[in-house]
Amino acid sequence: MVENFLKEYAKLIADRPDLISVERVNLGENFDEIIIYAAKEDTGRLIGKGGKMIDAIKTVIIGYKAKDPTSYRITVKAVEE
Repeated sequence: MVENFLKEYAKLIADRPDLISVERVNLGENFDEIIIYAAKEDTGRLIGKGGKMIDAIKTVIIGYKAKDPTSYRITVKAVEE
């Protein structure tokens, strides 16, 4: 559910939405990492100036924790075309 939201949100921000993909990795009990893969030029857009965009994304995910006790780490990585 969270990864679907992040994928759709990232597609709205990116110039190359066709290259957006999301992977969820379980790192332990109630702790997951969500990796957003994007084109190299879109990673800056997803992180934002001074990290403001990624911080906003993390804030939305914290709100989701009211329904789900899992903690998340959000990572943005560039994909090679």
